Amino acid sequence: MKILIVGGGGREHALAWKLKQSPYAERIFCAPGNAGTAETGENVAVPASDLASLVRFAKENRVDLTVVGPDDPLGAGIVDLFAAKGLRIFGPTEAAARLESSKIFAKKLMHEQGIPTAQAGTFERSEDALRFCERLQFPIVIKADGLALGKGVIIASDADAARSTIDEMMNQGRFGEAGRRVVVEEFLRGTECSLHALVDGVNYRLLQTARDHKRALDGDAGPNTGGMGAFSPANNWTPELEDQFHQKIMRPLLDGLNEKNITFRGLLYPGLMISAAGARVLEFNCRFGDPETEAILPRMKSDLLPLLEATIDGKIGTCAVEWDSRPAVTVVLASGGYPDKYETGKVISGLSEAAKIDAVQVFHAGTKRVNDEIVTAGGRVLAVTALGSTIEAARTRAYEALSRIDFERCHYRRDIALNAVIANVGKLP
Repeated sequence: MKILIVGGGGREHALAWKLKQSPYAERIFCAPGNAGTAETGENVAVPASDLASLVRFAKENRVDLTVVGPDDPLGAGIVDLFAAKGLRIFGPTEAAARLESSKIFAKKLMHEQGIPTAQAGTFERSEDALRFCERLQFPIVIKADGLALGKGVIIASDADAARSTIDEMMNQGRFGEAGRRVVVEEFLRGTECSLHALVDGVNYRLLQTARDHKRALDGDAGPNTGGMGAFSPANNWTPELEDQFHQKIMRPLLDGLNEKNITFRGLLYPGLMISAAGARVLEFNCRFGDPETEAILPRMKSDLLPLLEATIDGKIGTCAVEWDSRPAVTVVLASGGYPDKYETGKVISGLSEAAKIDAVQVFHAGTKRVNDEIVTAGGRVLAVTALGSTIEAARTRAYEALSRIDFERCHYRRDIALNAVIANVGKLP
């Protein structure tokens, strides 16, 4: 089979790496890809946002399956466009992807279906949003309705912060049209957990759990990012929570979508807060998470390609997924200044040395090849994943590999998965 992967980040490199292992995979294209995907498959100089060119490439190259990585093309209707041209593609339709592309749509659906989530209000006028803030106890959470590259969620610690955030989003256009409408909600306390499920419209198969680290700095300090690291399996997930997830979240969600004549086929990734009252939904994502994918896929023993095919065909309920029992830890190396202003074009050294360590895989995100060198080309640059007999062993191995890699102003968190192995967060590698 010829496979086209849309996107150019660490998640897409991990998907290409995993799909290449399938005996059914003949050629893998990545659009636009990065320096890592160029070694795994063939890069195509087409942006993930150029849907018409992606369709043209898929038809001209007789691509058998397209797999969409980022959220933006899904929200823009890439699946509908490909399907209209008779092209096979993995991902939800534009209507189903509204679970992620519109936080207001998702919040209303959760309330309609009684899915446990935060108390919230949705607003189109800043003055109404500000009045609602007065009813909540600080800190509060303010979310842009639309897609904002994982940066449209702001925690406001007090009324001044809430006022400035709402003004920046709704009046000053900080996130463009994505922030013209907002969700304001209570701040949920607990620990986060990421679940991925292959959903065929009726049935689904859960993948292994993971925990993401969103904040830029050690100790969960600094601004929110797209994710600075992850580990799998999550250390806060239990059989009781899984039962609750099936009964109170997934089944009501799929029932609610079907009542609206929306069929969800693809990867559904609910971000959960595990509180004293159980699991509550923070948000829904309609694609593989990043960097969770880089932690989950190295643990998957099963061939991913037939699972994606079964999801498209409505047959995921007949599939089983086999997993490596070893945990995985993924640490992201970012450009200095990320998620704010940062420089690119920094030469990366030590990649081959890191790759020599057993059970380590280095996934590229913001990289490109210039002549004979690989240089930085984004905020999140690399994701280093290691497997180990224990979470502590995996963590040690990941940081050992990371220590061999360097580029100017390289930044990474030193406490990824630390809370899973020791209580004293002051002990850093």
